[in-house]
Amino acid sequence: MILSVSGVTKAFGGTEVLKGIDLSIDKGDVVAILGPSGSGKTTLLRCMNFLETADSGRMEFAGSVYDMHSITKAEKATIRKRTGFVFQNFNLFRNKTALENVTEGLIVARKMPKAEAVDIAEATLEKVGMKGWASHYPSELSGGQQQRVAIARAIASDPEIVYFDEPTSALDPELAGEVLAVMRMLAEEGMTMVVVTHAMDFARNVSRHTVFMENDYVVEAGDTESFFSSPRMERTREFLNMEER
Repeated sequence: MILSVSGVTKAFGGTEVLKGIDLSIDKGDVVAILGPSGSGKTTLLRCMNFLETADSGRMEFAGSVYDMHSITKAEKATIRKRTGFVFQNFNLFRNKTALENVTEGLIVARKMPKAEAVDIAEATLEKVGMKGWASHYPSELSGGQQQRVAIARAIASDPEIVYFDEPTSALDPELAGEVLAVMRMLAEEGMTMVVVTHAMDFARNVSRHTVFMENDYVVEAGDTESFFSSPRMERTREFLNMEER
């Protein structure tokens, strides 16, 4: 196991959005988190990477244990240096080229020499099929291309785990396919990934474990083959039938 969280809770303005979530991830695992909008999926992901602070919860990551509510800034920084995050809406710097978007974190956050950062960025952009667009600005790229640059940025630091927050929901089907193909390649290479997604084919065919969330808690979780072929909970069966129509 590379990471686990337990008892994660979060409320906004008195409204609970996470109600005691438990989740474990093994090295090389691909975990798909499914569920209707408003079920707490994105909030869970953001709490796991400390973009939001949980009200309570315990995290074990790479052999260290953290209180998710009272975690220090230094501890957050340590964890973030070992993880990557891909946002739904890309979150690229609009005034920087694709190459500069990838090198920025390496140079600024990791104090890497520029020449080394450029070498890594070029190799990573090539990996996601974007080396030919290295000098282009986000406004000159399609949504799918921007998301592939965002993936390159997330994996450039060789993270131990990468979080994807609905990475294709802002894209039309053709562009979404480009992004999912890159994610499938990363999964096949053994990258540890947690993916909040509505892409049922990706969840069914790429993930190893699937989690179904609704009403701010986990309804069902298990290995993907069993999850789709013989779900235990009636609500899971209803959700899958609705999504696959």
